[in-house]
Amino acid sequence: MRSYGQYCPIARASEILAERWTPLVIRNVMMGADTFTDIAHGVPQMSRSVLATRLAQLERFGVLARTPKQVGRGSTYTLTDAGRDLATVLDEFGRWGERWVEIGPEMTDPGFALWAWCHAQLDTTQLPRARTVVAFCFPDQPMGNRYYWLLVDAGDAEVCYSDPGGDPAAEVIADSAAFIAWHRGQLPWSRALSTGRIRVMGDRSVTAVLPRWNRRTDVPFSPQTTATAPAR
Repeated sequence: MRSYGQYCPIARASEILAERWTPLVIRNVMMGADTFTDIAHGVPQMSRSVLATRLAQLERFGVLARTPKQVGRGSTYTLTDAGRDLATVLDEFGRWGERWVEIGPEMTDPGFALWAWCHAQLDTTQLPRARTVVAFCFPDQPMGNRYYWLLVDAGDAEVCYSDPGGDPAAEVIADSAAFIAWHRGQLPWSRALSTGRIRVMGDRSVTAVLPRWNRRTDVPFSPQTTATAPAR
């Protein structure tokens, strides 16, 4: 990494934070991702080699701390005091993007929306108690980004990138842009259903409450963000 050669604090901070992908890596850790694999799922277009480099850089500069797992291979990553101090910075960064940057069709990755749902916008009080699988299909996506599964178990939920097994209790077939608009609180679930942009089939006890599993946050990048449920 080359230095800007300036003592200006903006230049000094930019040497660490303005590298491509770096703010998103920090965002992912702030949202609760603490393993290499989970961090990678939040930046699916980032190569694993670049992610390894960015994690090493952030550790070296004191933004992240890496701890080897007590059982098995790999490490866990946590924010240091310096890393946690970036919460306000990323919140403001996100607010600026929300105000000034329009969402284009290339920005409608449903996999990230599901990942963010589980990490930052999941209302665990609404989840079923029994193990439950919800299958998602996004026909407008390339084949490798078309199918996901939401696995609810033990009071929590996670995104699965291959079939976790068991018959799905519900299936969601959605237009990616509509799903993300709903996820962000811009499109009511009922309207998405009535226009056919989102279709839901399966067990009524699951399909009726599925939208309430998601709670909306204005800027879901801060570990201190408090989510509020939108009107449905």
